[in-house]
Amino acid sequence: MAQTLLHACYRVKNLEATLKFYTELFDFTINRERRFPEHGFDLVYLTVPGNPDFELELTYNYDSDGYTIGDGFSHLALGVDDLEATYEKCKASGYEMTELKGLPGQPPKYFFITDPDGYRLEVMRNPE
Repeated sequence: MAQTLLHACYRVKNLEATLKFYTELFDFTINRERRFPEHGFDLVYLTVPGNPDFELELTYNYDSDGYTIGDGFSHLALGVDDLEATYEKCKASGYEMTELKGLPGQPPKYFFITDPDGYRLEVMRNPE
């Protein structure tokens, strides 16, 4: 049986701020949008270059004051070719983030950055 991982959904409290984070700081692009003003919510689907089959769905409910992120969910991971340049760009952005990290005894190969809704994104060096 063929299976495909299609998307992950984040419920967001400020759609424009979240779109700015993912599209300006990283190379996410809006793949499609579904607006339902008569029902009080919007859906925006983001993809990254080279991986059009998996989407990050941003769900914006007009009447929500925000969401509590559970302690069971940790993060999504994004691979980048130039970790150091991406790190410097993120550091200059002012978003909450960690220093470059590596597993014990290994050189740094990732960092975490927190988006406007409190979700963490692990930014990792792409495998060579």
